[in-house]
Amino acid sequence: MSVKDDCGHHENPRKKLYRRLLAFSVGLIILILFIILITWLILRPTKPHFTLQDVTVYAFNLSSPNLLTTTLQITLSTHNPNGKVGIYYDRLHVYASYHSQQITLPTLLPDTYQRQKDNTVWSPFVYGVAVPIPPYVAVNMNQDQSVGRVLVNVRVEGRVRWRVGTFVSGNYHLNVNCPAYIDDSGRKSIINNDNGLDHVATAGVKYQLVMDCHVDV
Repeated sequence: MSVKDDCGHHENPRKKLYRRLLAFSVGLIILILFIILITWLILRPTKPHFTLQDVTVYAFNLSSPNLLTTTLQITLSTHNPNGKVGIYYDRLHVYASYHSQQITLPTLLPDTYQRQKDNTVWSPFVYGVAVPIPPYVAVNMNQDQSVGRVLVNVRVEGRVRWRVGTFVSGNYHLNVNCPAYIDDSGRKSIINNDNGLDHVATAGVKYQLVMDCHVDV
């Protein structure tokens, strides 16, 4: 038997061992992924439920030329409806908008882990000082105020992760929209700006809303 043939006999068992180890590793990874997938499909996490509890208006002033100053305190609650899945809330920002125009700066909410069937409440302030709005938006606001109801949308954007046991999913985009109807029959003062548009300045008025929010994940 030649030296070359002898080396070939030594290499074959090594190759077989490597192949077996590789096949075992791949099979183990596939099995783990399959178990995670089955667990995920069985539990199938349900998106959280957001509720806008109340809004306190400290400033809502429209001045010339179409500059809006807003100060609101928002009480927002979220409920985790899942019995076996926890939720991580990451980098959530809340802000107010009117007719699809953002009228306050975003306020960062603290990162939060929510256990199964648990509730979380936030009460952030949102501010916007002399925010320019288009003239047609100012006209719409004047019309809404003339009928006594102004619709402001409280929006939350950020990321969520799901936790099942020790497994934590990747990030999912969270988009929340909460309608807040502000009744102008509260404390207010009517002022005329240079464009002839009436606007309302309201301070320290709390509106109990308890409005369900639309949630996209």
